[in-house]
Amino acid sequence: MRDSAVTDRPGPLNPVDRGLRTFARGQRSAMTRAEALFWQQVRAGRYHGIKFRRQVPIAPYIVDFLCASARVVVELDGPPHEAETRRRRDAKRDAWLRQQGFQVLRFSNDLVLGNLDAVLDVVGATIEARAPIPPPSAGEGGPRVSEGRERGAPSQAPSLPSPDPLRGPPSPLCGGGW
Repeated sequence: MRDSAVTDRPGPLNPVDRGLRTFARGQRSAMTRAEALFWQQVRAGRYHGIKFRRQVPIAPYIVDFLCASARVVVELDGPPHEAETRRRRDAKRDAWLRQQGFQVLRFSNDLVLGNLDAVLDVVGATIEARAPIPPPSAGEGGPRVSEGRERGAPSQAPSLPSPDPLRGPPSPLCGGGW
């Protein structure tokens, strides 16, 4: 027998039905210009090593972009989102996502197309604030131990790889860096 209090409640822990997954897959192949531009900059960890997914089902909704490790949702809105009924629906959706622990960032398509760097700066700062860089542990670049160290302990921190001058240093925010 099914426990309806657990399985019928929509949420990220429940399985996503096949119809929602199929719709999300279709949305991935029908991106707007703004979505395509944003995706080009963040896909495959290109933006400071931060991992994003696009058109992600979080039942009962589909979000445009998701950084799961920081629980940040990025929504890019075109003209249909300017209608009052759509704004109310978006506000209800955003409130539900916040209750699930996500932070929702909304940007207009015009802003993405006209000033992508500003959008990426806000997204990066939000992720940084939600997924702070952990302090290094003893064996990962912590303070050097020179006197009185225990036998077998390393005498200095391991050297870090050189950063890529074109992309900057890798980011530890989503598991891709120092």
